[in-house]
Amino acid sequence: MSDVPAFLGAIAGLIAAVAFLLLVIWLAIPLVKLGSAIDEARITIRNLSNETTPLISEVTTTVATTNEQMQKVDTITTNVASTTTNVSALTALFAATLGSPIIRVAAFTYGVRQALSGARAGRRAGRRAR
Repeated sequence: MSDVPAFLGAIAGLIAAVAFLLLVIWLAIPLVKLGSAIDEARITIRNLSNETTPLISEVTTTVATTNEQMQKVDTITTNVASTTTNVSALTALFAATLGSPIIRVAAFTYGVRQALSGARAGRRAGRRAR
């Protein structure tokens, strides 16, 4: 009968070993899944880094080009302001130089037309009176 307790002890040890193996497998599954998730995260970060570097380069180029265009627009705006000032000065000069004589000529011409139309009206009135 001494062999029976040894045999039962061996079976109990075998059951404990199988239970421990199942426990290790049960704990290993989440660790394997976590490792896969970490690998996917690493790949995603690498791809993001590889795609971001050219994008940053393109953005830098775009900003530099935009700055050049803004400098050109600033130059154009300055030139337009200068031209506006020059046109304003030219208009004032024209008004001062030619404006007054043209107004006088226009007034004289108007007066002559009125005088001639008055003379014509007087002739017509004289013809009717006769």
